[in-house]
Amino acid sequence: MTDHNPTPGDSPEPEGHDHRDPVEEMESIVNEAAANLDGDSADEAGDIEADEQGADDALNRAYATAAEHLADLQRLQAEYVNYRKRVDRDREAAGGQATAKVIEGLIPVLDDIAGARSHGDLDADGPFKSIVAKLEDALGRLGWASFGSPGEEFDPQVHEALMSQPSSEVEVPTIQQVAQPGHRIGDRVVRPARVIVAQPE
Repeated sequence: MTDHNPTPGDSPEPEGHDHRDPVEEMESIVNEAAANLDGDSADEAGDIEADEQGADDALNRAYATAAEHLADLQRLQAEYVNYRKRVDRDREAAGGQATAKVIEGLIPVLDDIAGARSHGDLDADGPFKSIVAKLEDALGRLGWASFGSPGEEFDPQVHEALMSQPSSEVEVPTIQQVAQPGHRIGDRVVRPARVIVAQPE
């Protein structure tokens, strides 16, 4: 009598069962996971590259904006410096003109003082000499100075010749006598010295 009872090793497999080896199945799962991981890594790398490009673009725009602002600031600073120089020049010129008008108004008084000095009226100490000293000191602080004295070489830029006469004692035109001293403020001549000139024979 034949035994038809199946042995444990001979049990029939259910229909539709995959005959793959478990090792192969495991390798398939690992490969699929690796493929998915590679795809995710590629996507992440693309995102990182895009982020880096965007950051570079933003940085370049920031550099360009900073350069424009720096150029504007430098231009404004140059304009301000030029403005300050112009204001200082205008202020100095206005101050010089005001001082010149004061000196011009005092020229008759200064001529009288020069005449008194040439006659020896200021040699002795007295109130008039003290007043003259204070006046000339105050004008000196404003940049005023008188010029022109006998023996100087004649300069038509700052001297006005009232008369000229030949002389054997000079080799170049020379001031022989000062009729009225000149007055200047700094380098600006308010009135030339009026002089008598000795000319070489």
